[in-house]
Amino acid sequence: MFLFLFFISAALIPPTLGAPNYNHSDSHDVYWQERAAMARARILEAYNPNPETIVTDINQKTKEALVHSQSETAPHNGTRRNLGKKYLGPCVATNPIDRCWRCNPNWALNRQRYADCAQGFGAGAIGGKYGPIYVVSDSSDNDVMNPKPGTLRHALIQPGPLWIIFSQSMSIRLNQELIMTSNKTIDGRGALVQITGGAGFTIQYVNNIIITNIKMTNIVASPGGTIRDSVNHFGFRGGSDGDAINIFGSHNIWIDHLSMSGGADGLIDAVMGSTAITISNCHFVRHDKVLLFGGRDMDEIDSKMQITLAFNHFGKHLVQRMPRCRRGFFHLVNNDYTHWLMYAIGGSHHATIISQGNRYIAPPLPDKRQVTHREADSPESEWRKWTWVTDKDVFLNGAFFVPSGDPNGAATYFALEKIRPAPGEQVYDLTRFAGELKCIESLPC
Repeated sequence: MFLFLFFISAALIPPTLGAPNYNHSDSHDVYWQERAAMARARILEAYNPNPETIVTDINQKTKEALVHSQSETAPHNGTRRNLGKKYLGPCVATNPIDRCWRCNPNWALNRQRYADCAQGFGAGAIGGKYGPIYVVSDSSDNDVMNPKPGTLRHALIQPGPLWIIFSQSMSIRLNQELIMTSNKTIDGRGALVQITGGAGFTIQYVNNIIITNIKMTNIVASPGGTIRDSVNHFGFRGGSDGDAINIFGSHNIWIDHLSMSGGADGLIDAVMGSTAITISNCHFVRHDKVLLFGGRDMDEIDSKMQITLAFNHFGKHLVQRMPRCRRGFFHLVNNDYTHWLMYAIGGSHHATIISQGNRYIAPPLPDKRQVTHREADSPESEWRKWTWVTDKDVFLNGAFFVPSGDPNGAATYFALEKIRPAPGEQVYDLTRFAGELKCIESLPC
């Protein structure tokens, strides 16, 4: 589905690689050639040759958070989440990300402290830390060539770091994909911010991006056109497929506490070697192809992908790809999988998948209880070599995980045996507040 080769030669790299269909027009735009070349160098630098150290670090911090919060949390032993019942008790934060900030009533007085709370492979993402606060006060998106000051599009194309907040609750319909520059935080805490009915976000050839506490729903495909992608540059973009968030050749990305549903294509795609990414505390519902990590079989740069999925809830009316992985190293830890129609975790091309402390509740379909799915073009003689590990996961309603690789499982990465994950039985508490939070300034969130 994609039309060009990435990172072969800067002279051959197209400038405008829209969303996941990699479409473009002008292959001689020096601006995008330079950004692509710099992105490759940064991806290679961001790659961690010892990923097990990141895995064990988040496991240790999660267990510490659980110990410290035991007196705050009532036990939950059932398989139903009862998400429709509003929580009315005191602030409870059981996972290490939330414990870093959520129960502090003064969180809004130092918003940028939130940048210190990331865990996993995306822990280095600082977003717009050290930059000024930019207040979005206008929900319109009427001019993609000359965005109006006060709009989200205007904020995201500015040079330098910015911490972007919202003056009030608002619903934003994007007329075209929203392209951003490096060192930006989109912080929806304190408002109810919804991106809906239009295009999604494109995170292309950039680094240090944080997106938190917004709702993205009903994202649609958008036509191509001339779009401003920075203060000093604009160009023609091909049409986008309708991904809510497309991460393309980028690194140091943290996506936290998003509620996502109903896009035309994927909810989050990470492709072309995008690495050092954490997706945490998100709530996904009503969607087919949820998460895609690695877009094309030919893209060997995807072997540098390292992504953490932690404390997310994969909820009602989901079908597949939670995630679907090509190449790379993926740590899935303490997520709650309560619904799928085809499969939960899929992959190909020697992807390494470490599944630890997740809860998998199979659908009431006898032939869909397998959590894992290998692509049909990968014979068993090949996929048996891939390292897919299950460790302290919980399987309910007949769910089962087919491991592969080293028969000793986590011993493939010896450090994983030293610090084990929080068990799947505790996933309800760890993911209890997944999704967009209704935060009020001067109160715990």
